[in-house]
Amino acid sequence: MYDFTYHKAGSLEQAGKLFKNARDGAFLAGGQTLIATMKLRLASPSDVVDIGGIGDLQGISVAGGAVSIGAGVTHAEVAASKDVRGAIAALADLAGEIGDPHVRHRGTLGGSIANNDPAADYPAACLGLGATIETSAGSHGADDFFVDLFETALDEGEIITRVKFPVPKRAGYAKFPNPASRFALVGVFVAETTGDGARVAVTGAGPGVFRVREMEAALDKDFSPAALSGISVSADNLNSDLHADADYRAHLIGVMAQRAVAAAG
Repeated sequence: MYDFTYHKAGSLEQAGKLFKNARDGAFLAGGQTLIATMKLRLASPSDVVDIGGIGDLQGISVAGGAVSIGAGVTHAEVAASKDVRGAIAALADLAGEIGDPHVRHRGTLGGSIANNDPAADYPAACLGLGATIETSAGSHGADDFFVDLFETALDEGEIITRVKFPVPKRAGYAKFPNPASRFALVGVFVAETTGDGARVAVTGAGPGVFRVREMEAALDKDFSPAALSGISVSADNLNSDLHADADYRAHLIGVMAQRAVAAAG
């Protein structure tokens, strides 16, 4: 690692000031991405602002037809939460499939979606459920939040504070994981929402999470795996790498979508 100055923020206000006063600051939540990139010398912030101990970023609650999860809540906490499982079981299942136990006990919801890795699981849940991402500067709808590869609508110094997931009529998630990293080669989150019809969000297949409108239209008519038979997704603009080429990922989208619908019951 390069030399850097470590700060432990006690509040969102203090974190914002520390970041603003830094020459090249970075926020640290669970550290599952930042620490690794710093070890590899792919990132060299002058100041690291640790926001992991801020109380305002903790807590899980269910009220007003939504599951509200603090940005600092770990994947393991989401997976183990009876409140989350009772309201959106697919979200708890998704969290329980992220990485390995070490990653799940350190990685956070806010850190995952702020990083917006193209193969991460949480962006699919946010987009599939039509979540609202609350921040230190306001809020963003999921449809506008995930912009591109490792890019979000967050401004410089803006901190995710909480994510609100509307409780759907039913939802399911299925992914084909990389056997080593457990990132999604393709993951599909489907939901039958109360006000926005069916939503289908895909992660791992392209440079960013995206919706499949043709599948959504089919599920609006018949929310069953059979409704997706014959619907294909173009391989254009999908990822190709040593793990899977674009055509294989396009095929997996259809398979995982049907499995996700089946999981939704």
